[in-house]
Amino acid sequence: MRQALRIMAAVLLALAAVGTGWVVLYRVVPPPLTALMVIRTFDGAGINRDWVPLDAIAPALVTAVIAAEDTKFCTHNGFDWAAIGDALDGNEDGGPMRGGSTISQQTAKNAFLWPDRTWVRKGMEAGFTALMEALWPKRRVMEVYLNIIEWGDGLYGAEAAARAWFHKPASALTRREAALMAVVLPNPRRWSPAAPTPFIARRAAVIETRMGVVRRDGLDGCVTGSRGG
Repeated sequence: MRQALRIMAAVLLALAAVGTGWVVLYRVVPPPLTALMVIRTFDGAGINRDWVPLDAIAPALVTAVIAAEDTKFCTHNGFDWAAIGDALDGNEDGGPMRGGSTISQQTAKNAFLWPDRTWVRKGMEAGFTALMEALWPKRRVMEVYLNIIEWGDGLYGAEAAARAWFHKPASALTRREAALMAVVLPNPRRWSPAAPTPFIARRAAVIETRMGVVRRDGLDGCVTGSRGG
């Protein structure tokens, strides 16, 4: 029994070391592929992506995704406990966990894991999120997030998305375009920022209003350097 426990402890330590090393590597090296990209490729989609540094992405897009996805991004430690509590309350029937994910958690899921809603995956996501928050600055979290998330069928990252949807680099996105891109993130394979439905257009207008609050209150300051006021 003791031998089995020692072996189990050694395996867990080895896995922790590998995970930590992986997170350290991605602090400086762009993730070459994600599990989602591979899955979509097997489904018949291509991979259209173009990694760019955060400084080559319009600050409006940073503000828009914070306004749409995670207004506490600059102040939380990777987890929005109130949102997680709401998600748990909504899953008391024992179904798969849903909702409550921060930008940090979404980055961990996309960079290191695979897309499903099982408790095992969510547990691993929590571990990688904690490591990222400990080892990466917030700007790096946002940079990786904006470069690897799905923005259409086979379309990944802000640069490829901006060129596909608006025929311009991510650095040239307007506030309206940034809001439209942020709005479609929950369902990027069905919703188009370039040809928004009335629902998407209305949601984008709401996000534009929220962007003003985010800027005013400095809620994107850890990335853009704004202080509000």
